[in-house]
Amino acid sequence: MSFLVIGECVADIVRAPAGSDAADRVHPGGSPANVAYGLGRLGRDVTLLTQLADDTTGRLIEAHLKGAGVRVETGDLPERTPSAVVGLDARGQASYTFDIAWTLKSGPPADLAPGHVHIGSIAAVTAPGAAAVLAGTERLRERATVSYDPNVRPELMGEHGSAVARVERCVTLSDLVKASDEDLAWLYPDEDPRTVAARWLALGPAVVLLTRGAAGSLAVTRHHTVAAEAPPVTVVDTVGAGDSFMATVLDALAGQGRDALGALGAEDLAGLLRRAGAAAAVTVSRNGAQPPDRDELDAALQRFALRSGRGW
Repeated sequence: MSFLVIGECVADIVRAPAGSDAADRVHPGGSPANVAYGLGRLGRDVTLLTQLADDTTGRLIEAHLKGAGVRVETGDLPERTPSAVVGLDARGQASYTFDIAWTLKSGPPADLAPGHVHIGSIAAVTAPGAAAVLAGTERLRERATVSYDPNVRPELMGEHGSAVARVERCVTLSDLVKASDEDLAWLYPDEDPRTVAARWLALGPAVVLLTRGAAGSLAVTRHHTVAAEAPPVTVVDTVGAGDSFMATVLDALAGQGRDALGALGAEDLAGLLRRAGAAAAVTVSRNGAQPPDRDELDAALQRFALRSGRGW
């Protein structure tokens, strides 16, 4: 099965902690690019439709992606590769300051026929490029399943009501949606996440996944609500954790059609959350968005199960 991911690449410039002698670090990033990279690390056939400038960071990111086996399609060349300055607090939690434009003019090439399309983050909701993302997704979803991760960046979302409407349009196009507790807190302040999940299910998806950091994760379908604990891990930084979770979910569900997604049982969902949670835990245990390959993921699952003593 082949995957197509549509969205931005970003050079993440991670600031050294105040008072330290360490230098700033530059990591390839961007939520959709991280998902494509994660799928490549897991051995999946994946193409990323994105924008990269012919500059130092653009070449760095392209080499990084191709190193994991990702095919890179650049729709057109921006003046510079987007960047984000990343600050980490004492717990490794990331905050971002962006220099990003998304101007994609055309959607996926006509000869691409993926089995699954993933969209999300800035590229799915930011004009003018979002129009090409959504038009391409609408065309391909006749034959492919679709996933979406809003990965909300409040600084880039514009007026709140319009932003929510754009996010909900993407939800409507999707078969599976993943969101973080921080995403939902910005989109729907003071609403219970399970209420939001139920409302999103009514828009069309078969599965809604909610990630809650150290509190674990939640899977909601029309028939089941399943929670999973987060595995024990020492956090280095949280950059790319949600994207690693998303890539692992897509890998685990590869080949499942719309009807099969809607029929997932409670045990299926629990296993899915454990596997994706293990991938996220590996990612937060090291610097940058560095998801595990398949061997690392399997080893992490075994390690966490033994450490918990409860068949985690």
